[in-house]
Amino acid sequence: MTDELLDLQRIAEQAVGLGFDIVKNTTPAEIRHKGDRDVVTDVDLTVQNEIHDFLKRMTPEIGFLGEEETAATKLDDDRDVWMLDPVDGTSNFAHGLPLCAVSLALVRSGEPVVAAVVAPFLDLRYVAAKGHGAFGNGVQLQASGATNLAESIVSIGDYAVGDQAEVKNNRRIRLTTLLAERVERVRMFGSAALDLSWVAEGRTDATIILANKPWDTAAGVLLVREAGAIVVDASGSPHGFASAETIAISPGIADSLLSLVNAV
Repeated sequence: MTDELLDLQRIAEQAVGLGFDIVKNTTPAEIRHKGDRDVVTDVDLTVQNEIHDFLKRMTPEIGFLGEEETAATKLDDDRDVWMLDPVDGTSNFAHGLPLCAVSLALVRSGEPVVAAVVAPFLDLRYVAAKGHGAFGNGVQLQASGATNLAESIVSIGDYAVGDQAEVKNNRRIRLTTLLAERVERVRMFGSAALDLSWVAEGRTDATIILANKPWDTAAGVLLVREAGAIVVDASGSPHGFASAETIAISPGIADSLLSLVNAV
């Protein structure tokens, strides 16, 4: 089992490496709307196709679920599943902002066990295998030891778009206000993969994402756990794909931060 996960981690690294090169060296030629204020580019589709083809060759027995694929393996399938967000932070990418990532996870029995995330414009590469730690550019990751909210940097997920966005954003705006009054700084990076990777790396002390799309969060969740932080939902229960939220926190500020989340 041990060698198998490390072998699969290497395959995941190679896969996101393909995406790294495509994203870094390709300017979007086509940007189209796939929903209310939600865009996809031709680069997203190219990255997904290239990585999917590579994974089919390397691991034909493993299923695949990509953000831009309509007919995909279901999460409740018994077999392992690769989960891919080809460009996490597409709006940033389409506008020339460097905060975007390629995020890939292997999910087994509903739990991420291998992760690979790359941020092409920042030259960052993150990997993890369950039980083997998380690494960024070859250095083992360790979540921050923060114990005081007033000295913590907390990132938040994007505001909602689409159906019931106004209702959903009422909660997000109230949470932003509470955080602004209590933490050192609030940040919105626009990429769940980077939100989670940076908690794992200790660049930030927590992230609160009031959503939970598996291709966005699966890889980052494993990175966070392997780096010694926790991932829960708003109630403090362990995070899973059925969770309504994805909240990654350095243990020393978990109770105080979750009390703010519950206040909204």
